[in-house]
Amino acid sequence: MSLSLVDTLQTPRSIWRSASRWLARRMPKGLFARSLLIVVAPMLLLQAFVVLFFMDRYWQLVTYRLSAALTQDIAAIIDIHKNLPNAADEDTLERIAGDRMGLDIEFLPKQSLPPALPKPFFSLLDSALSTEISRQIGRPFWIDTVGRSSLIEIRILLDDGVLRIMTRRSAAYASNSHIFILWMVGTSSLLLLVAILFLRNQIRPILRLVRAAEDFGKGRFVEFRPGGAREVRQAGFAFIEMKRRIDRAIEQRTAMLNGVSHDLRTILTRFKLSLALIGEGPDSKAMEQDIDEMQRMLEAYLAFARGDSGEPAAPTDMRRLLQDLKRDAERHGHATGIELSGDPTVTVRPDAFKRCVANLVANAQRHGDRIALQAVRDGRFLTIHVDDDGPGIPPDKREDVFRPFFRLDEARNQDEGGTGLGLAIARDVARAHGGDITLADSPLGGLRATVRVPV
Repeated sequence: MSLSLVDTLQTPRSIWRSASRWLARRMPKGLFARSLLIVVAPMLLLQAFVVLFFMDRYWQLVTYRLSAALTQDIAAIIDIHKNLPNAADEDTLERIAGDRMGLDIEFLPKQSLPPALPKPFFSLLDSALSTEISRQIGRPFWIDTVGRSSLIEIRILLDDGVLRIMTRRSAAYASNSHIFILWMVGTSSLLLLVAILFLRNQIRPILRLVRAAEDFGKGRFVEFRPGGAREVRQAGFAFIEMKRRIDRAIEQRTAMLNGVSHDLRTILTRFKLSLALIGEGPDSKAMEQDIDEMQRMLEAYLAFARGDSGEPAAPTDMRRLLQDLKRDAERHGHATGIELSGDPTVTVRPDAFKRCVANLVANAQRHGDRIALQAVRDGRFLTIHVDDDGPGIPPDKREDVFRPFFRLDEARNQDEGGTGLGLAIARDVARAHGGDITLADSPLGGLRATVRVPV
């Protein structure tokens, strides 16, 4: 019993959650569309309420009163006709009805009424006029409210014939209601246009802030002036202050690394000079190799720590970049192929991006014999695949190799002569451009490294 009660209580909740998720999936996602919906929805609801109130309180009331007045005139004509001394006075009655009542009447000989016409799906006039004729006159009748758009025809069966009435539709119907509806539609359209223009001007500063943040994240030149509403300007000033602090931190780090690099290179140069003065020998040869290895490691560490700070983005020819990397790989004895599709010119940080792809190519050279470079440029992204025919990397280790100083013990060798920073530097550069690097199986049988950055 308790379980059924719980199920009964949970059913409305689940229905509400399902309805909320369904509505959330169909709601607009953009701020402009949502703001416009917030403005338009209440206005449409208000207009719908006004229209319903108008139709109920004004349109129907006026139509019923006009139909009642028209029926009273027809009833008066029937009463006068019934009391006419002779049939010759029918012409006088027809003239008076036309001049004073706006009714075109005609007394027809005795005949049956035409067959009833199909009722329209929604016609307030047909309903109101039929009700009033039945209530006030109480005779068999036939009406046509849809045959001619501007006229109404009514036929009423009399004792000695048929009374045929033709009159304007406006005599029994509030025909000027469309003016009110058109006025509401016109004012609603004007308000909607003003709302669109206003909201577009409010959204534009937010979009400028978004583009400035994206350009700053990609290392491009940023020229941004806050504008718009007060809250948007506050966000813009906060972004400018954040950018200033980041630039200052990058400058300080660059200056520190340059000082460290200068001091360490000075010490290594002294070591080399001391070895040169000592002369050649087995020990000096080994020490010279150690010094070279220390210099390579130092350059790798500094490159990883420095990243791509300070380098501006510029249009870069990817075809030329890949061809330079191909020549370097072929000089080291690796067969390398290039395939490029789409516009080769991409705005990136040239030296940093070349270092990124070069590290991937160097990783392929270290572990494979054949290398394939494939670049695809579409409307939004530049994608570069670096394939090799080496031993590859197990799927469960493909994220670990991007950690600094991580070395594989199985699938790839111990990264001879390396520092374990090549892939970490490459991913750092790719992410600084707003992209990323992923690893997968290569069609050549080895590893495929894919760098994908937005353009």
